[in-house]
Amino acid sequence: QVSLVESGGGLVQAGGSLRLSCAASGRTFSNYAMGWFRQAPGKEREFVAAISSGGGLTYYADSVKGRFTISRDNPKNTVYLQMNSLKPEDTAVYYCAASITITTMKTLPPPYWGQGTQVTVSS
Repeated sequence: QVSLVESGGGLVQAGGSLRLSCAASGRTFSNYAMGWFRQAPGKEREFVAAISSGGGLTYYADSVKGRFTISRDNPKNTVYLQMNSLKPEDTAVYYCAASITITTMKTLPPPYWGQGTQVTVSS
C-alpha cells in the first residue's frame, strides 16, 4: 500500500499563496499518477489537479487553471500543489491521492488517500 501525508495548509488572505506538499512512503511512488482533491463543508469532494507518474502530463480543474500548479519530485517521493491568487471559494480540506494513471485519476476513485490538510482563504 501507499501511505500519503499532506502538509502546508493554513490561513491566507485572498490573493495570497500557499504550497501544499504530499509525502509518500514506499519504493513505488514513481509508478503512480498523483492528484489533489478538495472538499468544502457540505459539498462533495472535487478534483483539483493531477500529474502523470513521470511528471510529463498535468490536468487541472477549470476553477483553478492558471492559478494552481501541480508538480512532483520522484526522488523525494513528494508531490506539490502551488496555489496562487487564492480566492475564498478555494477554502476546503485538500487531499492528496494516488492512482495508476493520470486518466484513471479523473475517471475512477483513487485507491490511496492522505488525511487531508485545511486551507482557509479569508476575504
